[in-house]
This record gives sequence, structure tokens and C-alpha cells, in this order.
Amino acid sequence: MGQTSENFSNRLQAIPPLDPDRVSLIENEGLKVKQLEPLGVEIYGADVRSRLPEPVIEALEVEMANRGFIVFKHQTDLSADELIDVSKWWGAHEIHSTHGVHPATPGRNRHIFRCSNDSRHGILGVGPQWHNDGSFEAATFSHSAYYMARAPEQGGGTHFAHQGAAFDALPEDKQEFWQRLVSVNSASSVTHPLVHTHPISGRKSVWLHLGMTGAILERLPEDGMSIEELQKAPATADKFRLLKPDEMKGLFNDYNDLLNASFDEGYGIRYQYDTGDLLYIDNWAVAHRASPEAHLPSEQQGLRIMDRVTIKSKRDLAPHFGLPQYINMNGPHPFNKDGVWQAGGVGFRWKDDIRMQN
Repeated sequence: MGQTSENFSNRLQAIPPLDPDRVSLIENEGLKVKQLEPLGVEIYGADVRSRLPEPVIEALEVEMANRGFIVFKHQTDLSADELIDVSKWWGAHEIHSTHGVHPATPGRNRHIFRCSNDSRHGILGVGPQWHNDGSFEAATFSHSAYYMARAPEQGGGTHFAHQGAAFDALPEDKQEFWQRLVSVNSASSVTHPLVHTHPISGRKSVWLHLGMTGAILERLPEDGMSIEELQKAPATADKFRLLKPDEMKGLFNDYNDLLNASFDEGYGIRYQYDTGDLLYIDNWAVAHRASPEAHLPSEQQGLRIMDRVTIKSKRDLAPHFGLPQYINMNGPHPFNKDGVWQAGGVGFRWKDDIRMQN
């Protein structure tokens, strides 16, 4: 990405440590809080079958926004109803489900998306590339639960990258450019900003789906107007252009490289589960992907069974610049004809040698 380590370290805002007051509030309920590095929090001593006090839930939700995810340890043998009930603690306190139901799903519950490395036990191959859950929705999920019903003996975790710190890691020229971009989902036609301000942490955070993006719109710069002024000012079609194929490939590769760099640069973590881990992400704060080991055959890796539940957001992840929340990918558009405009369940192919399934 053309940046030196010194320049990077001068620009990167640290992922904030746990707030002592919130830790005291949580630990007063008999829980133990462990800060992971460089992001994430583990919670010991909870039994999520019993609802925590509302101030504790609110404190945990803020820590999720700041540090990306929390993990309730040792939550073995949760039933489908128990998993769904605790998932309603967050966001808009409703489940937002958009997936199919595998035959092995507990109780065939439509709100549980069961993943596995054995087709008899769950959906295979889910989430191999960086993504955020539900990016085909306007009100993309605020939080997601990953419940490790059975951890494989040889490992098979999830990678997480902090998207606020990722924005800070960008060179200033790319920060300015990316803030003028809006993606259009190839399957649903929903639009999202490539950079948004997180509603709880207040951090500018990157956001791009690498598998189902059919177009990227650039709001053209105007002399004398700041990014903030451009974002608030409605504009006509002649103020926008579509990125061309080579520009799309460059952007997607830069985004992928930015999140791949998170492990070396201090804003990513490779998390390994124990059976009974109940992990919640703030889906507006971190991108994630399954580790390569997660998809290895059960005969090689050990059986892996994970249940996912997705939670409704309180608001839409709305685009800037007066753009509508949906732009019909199946219809004509008023933008430049040499730009990428690709509808369908599979978006723009920015790399030929990787598999997309999110």
C-alpha cells in the first residue's frame, strides 16, 4: 500500500483499552473481564441463560463497539431458544434472519444458521474472505453471534480486523478518496458508504463487501468543499462517476491488503474457539473471515459446528451525498458507460483465484 511503518504508527489510533468504570460495573456482577490484544474481550463467570442487568449489557455493547467483539466463555449446551434470547440483548433487540436452514439445525430454527466442516452437520465453506454479515441489507446487522457448539480438535477459528483502525492505517490520500465512494450491492441493489462513522464509537470505519459488490460510485471532488460538506450536499448524477474495471480491482485489492495487514500492524486477531464459546461481534466495527483451517475436512481437523445468529440494527447504513438507499442494478443508470455496473448474486470479480461464499 506504499506506506512505511513509521508513517503508519504515527497515524494509527490505538484500539482503546477497556474502560475501568465499565469493567468495575461488569465485575460487580461476579464476572471476570479479560482484555485480548490487540482487540476483543473475554468474559468469564457468566451464565447467559440468566439476563444480565441492563447497565452491564449497555457497557458490554460499548466495549464491543470499541474493541470489536466479546466472548462469553464456557456456555456449553445452549439450546436454540437460549441462544436466540441472549442475542436479543444487543442492537434493536430483534433477530434479523436472511439465511436458509440446514437439516441439522437445532429444532430447524429459522433464526440459526448452522455452519460446519461436515455437510451432515451444517453448511460448508462459509465466509472464507473478509466481509461483514448482511451487507445486502439496508439495515445491515448490528451484531452477530457465533456459538461454537463443537470446536475442532486441531483448530479452526475466525479472523477479525478492526475497521476503525484500518481507516486510520490508510494513507491520507486514500482516506480522502475512499470517503467519496459508495458501493452498490450486486444482488440487492442496496448502497452503503465505503467509510462510515460508527454510531457508538464515533470512529470513521471502512466497509466493503468483496463478494457481492456490483458497482462503486465516486462523488467527484469540488473546489473549496470538504468531505463533510460533500457528504451532506445532495448532488445530481453528473457529480458522480462509476469506477472502471482496473480501478475496481485496485480498490478491492487495497481493501483486502489493508485487512490482511491487520495482524502485523496491530488491528487484527486470529481467534481460536473452545467448545461453548459464545462470541458476539459489533458488525459495524469489525470485518471477519473464517480461518483456512475452519474449512478443512472433519476427518483431518476434527468436527466443527458453529451456530450463527444475526441481530437487527437500529438504523440503516445509509450512503452519503444524497444518494438513495437503493439503486436498481437491473435497470439503466445515468453514469459513465465505461464504469463497472454488474448485477447478479456474484459481484465484480476482482481476483480469479479466490473463492467467495459469505
